Amino acid sequence: MMKRLVVLVMLLAGFVFAQEGHPLVGSWHGSWTVNGKEHDATFVLKWDGKTISGLVNPGLDGFKVESATLEPKTWSLHMEGTAKDESGKPVKVVIDTKIEHVTNVQRTMTGTWTQGGVKAPLKMKRDL
Repeated sequence: MMKRLVVLVMLLAGFVFAQEGHPLVGSWHGSWTVNGKEHDATFVLKWDGKTISGLVNPGLDGFKVESATLEPKTWSLHMEGTAKDESGKPVKVVIDTKIEHVTNVQRTMTGTWTQGGVKAPLKMKRDL
């Protein structure tokens, strides 16, 4: 009985201390604000060891990440994609952020969201 308990505790400890994966990967929620109006933002990001991919605002207003780069020394992320403006026309979106508190499960991103030539502050938190 005691042996089984020790084995169970060791197995559970392995799960608790297991790595959670690359700090960029996962779902992020936040907002960007322009002219006092807040716009919700959601990122679902993946990394296969070479390429960053994902979706921004999954759903009807969403778009794919067309290109992305990460500077691992500074944790600076640059992403680009094509969204639709209010009239439904394509508009380029450029997102430049820096991942902060990289080793914390509650890491954040702060930076800018540029759409249609308008640059706005962006703040994101990683979902747990």
